[in-house]
Amino acid sequence: MFVRWRGVCRKLGFRCPLFARSADGDYFRPPTMTRRAKLLLMVGTALLFLGTFLVHSHLTFPKDTTPEGAYARIVLGVTKGNPRQCFAYLETQAQWASYTIRDYRTKAAAIVARDYPEPEKSALLASYRGQADVPDGADTWLTLAESRGWITRLRKDLSGMKQVEIAGERATVETARGTRYAFRRRENGIWGLTTFTAELVAEAEKAARDLEMVTKAARDYERARSASTLP
Repeated sequence: MFVRWRGVCRKLGFRCPLFARSADGDYFRPPTMTRRAKLLLMVGTALLFLGTFLVHSHLTFPKDTTPEGAYARIVLGVTKGNPRQCFAYLETQAQWASYTIRDYRTKAAAIVARDYPEPEKSALLASYRGQADVPDGADTWLTLAESRGWITRLRKDLSGMKQVEIAGERATVETARGTRYAFRRRENGIWGLTTFTAELVAEAEKAARDLEMVTKAARDYERARSASTLP
């Protein structure tokens, strides 16, 4: 019996004391845990609690096809220092406007780099930085959001949800601080924040006008260069 129990103790990481024999038969004192066994037990307990928390969070976190879920993901992006992910929870018109800004600024930057003289060239290219030289509309939105203080405003105003009102394709999330955020249901079922749509659309219209002016000025610069080379 001693040999068999000693083998079991070693496999489990216990230190088994010597057995004492009595008139009634074999008996032993309760085994004590080694430092290694204690460490394994602590790690296992921590992993168990972490797994339980993650499963619970996954099951209870609202879906982004609800206004609560979209708002919660915006809060998460801002508080975790990743505001770029908020772009996925803007309404469709705001996302389109961001892509439009990027496209117009990219075209204008290419014309300026090719046809404008200095110092106008460097000044304009610097003003387009972050809007034209980015791969995605989300990056354009992030540049504008940081430069115009939108992220700071969100970080200051976002708080727990007090109530949610849904009326057809529109919804309003009221926070514990009393701030109200309007959402619109997008075509894919995800709810999108409408707070910055008007400013983004206005910026897209300005980018279109700027492209026309840049194109016209580039032609004037080209004519001036051609005239200066005539004998």
